[in-house]
Amino acid sequence: MVSLDKLIDLKKLPKHVAIIMDGNGRWAKKQMLPRIIGHNNGVKTVKKIVELTRKLNIQVLTLYAFSTENWQRPEDEVSAIMALLKTYLKSELATMIKNGISFRVIGDISKMSKEIQEELKKVIDKTKYMKGLVLNVALNYGSRQEILRACKNLIDKGIKNPTEQDFSDSLYTKGLPDPDLLIRTSGEKRLSNFLLWQIAYTEIYVTKTLWPDFTEEDFYKAIIDYQKRDRRFGGL
Repeated sequence: MVSLDKLIDLKKLPKHVAIIMDGNGRWAKKQMLPRIIGHNNGVKTVKKIVELTRKLNIQVLTLYAFSTENWQRPEDEVSAIMALLKTYLKSELATMIKNGISFRVIGDISKMSKEIQEELKKVIDKTKYMKGLVLNVALNYGSRQEILRACKNLIDKGIKNPTEQDFSDSLYTKGLPDPDLLIRTSGEKRLSNFLLWQIAYTEIYVTKTLWPDFTEEDFYKAIIDYQKRDRRFGGL
């Protein structure tokens, strides 16, 4: 049997892959474990997929890590997620620098603790000149809020008849290509307030695999499915 990585056309890779990492809690429930164990295993999957994306020379990987709605979860779960984020940033900084990964954040991090903000800014600053993969992490992110923010920015600038480019330049993702491929794990078929402007022509791939179980092979399957699509962008 031919391994899936051999079926990928390296000349037709997406420039930007976005992932809604869903299913950590359900994975833990299936294992009869605390939800935080699911999040912990989800971080392990993040590390694997970041490395694979880098090896494939995909330009941008955007991960939906924490939404504006996620604050509604139990306080102990939110605190545990923030602790995992802090640990990830501290443990992966050296690896990001070694591998030329530029770490960025989309979302309003001002609502996060000062400690987390400082750690995020540190990693962003130390990796901002890296020339390899752009690892774009959505934290306290909601697309409707991002769109409202962009509108307010345009008003403040006095731009009365903005172009699509003007609007794109007012988003958190300014300077990045729109996603070519959006992957959602756990089988849910909704966008969950994620990159609503940016994914106008994005190919969407949904898998029932829960995020902690998402493997390199699952990622290859998504890429292969993407490469079979006929992307016409409204044309013939």
